[in-house]
Amino acid sequence: MNKLALLTLLLLFTAACRPADDSWERVQAAGVLKVGLDPTYPPFEVADAAGVSGLDVDLARALAADLGVAAEFVYFGFDGLYDALATEQVDVLLSALVIAPERGKDFAFTEPYFNAGQVLIVPAGDTAIGEMADLDGRTLAVELGALGHVEATTWAKRIPDLTVRPYTTGDEALTAVLTGEADAALIDAISGRLYLKEQPQLQIVQEVTVEPFAIIVRIEDEQLLARLNTSLEDLRQSGELDDIIGKWLGD
Repeated sequence: MNKLALLTLLLLFTAACRPADDSWERVQAAGVLKVGLDPTYPPFEVADAAGVSGLDVDLARALAADLGVAAEFVYFGFDGLYDALATEQVDVLLSALVIAPERGKDFAFTEPYFNAGQVLIVPAGDTAIGEMADLDGRTLAVELGALGHVEATTWAKRIPDLTVRPYTTGDEALTAVLTGEADAALIDAISGRLYLKEQPQLQIVQEVTVEPFAIIVRIEDEQLLARLNTSLEDLRQSGELDDIIGKWLGD
């Protein structure tokens, strides 16, 4: 037998020995999608005497409804989430988790459902600033030591007359824009949207960086991953995903 024929046989044998992917059938048969989360991160998930609530909770319920099953929530500490999924204590993780390519050997990620990266915020109605490149001769407020501060420092090397002004907190940086002390702020999307929910005098004009939140399954659960992506797209097309995000983080 030549080497090519032997290799072909080995590949066929390996494929035959690989367990069949019945991930969707298991969920469908149980009628339940078990969702792992760390309920200590409002507004995405938080538990109290009344139960668990938040953006991720609403999203999980909407996805489960689209799949024709019920959502069941199982709580873990943040550090135990991936272990819980690996040991099949849950079907998916939905807990404000960023896509992590370094975990791609064991886990798979859906299409993103939210970008938590840095956003550029300016006064509402300001048409002079639409992106970072428009900040020449302007003052940019940031939170001291945060990722926005790091990103702004990089931009300051490209824009010759950009002044980066750090503040102790993100809210202070945004207040500086509100009062005219700064022309714009670079802040993470979650903090920024929560602030704008109460202060509509400001607006987001650009998503500057990408920090994608996604739903996570085991690498072998390809059927379930495909179903989740289809349902996620259904929610996106119908506008329900935007409605859920708007409910918790503002429009």
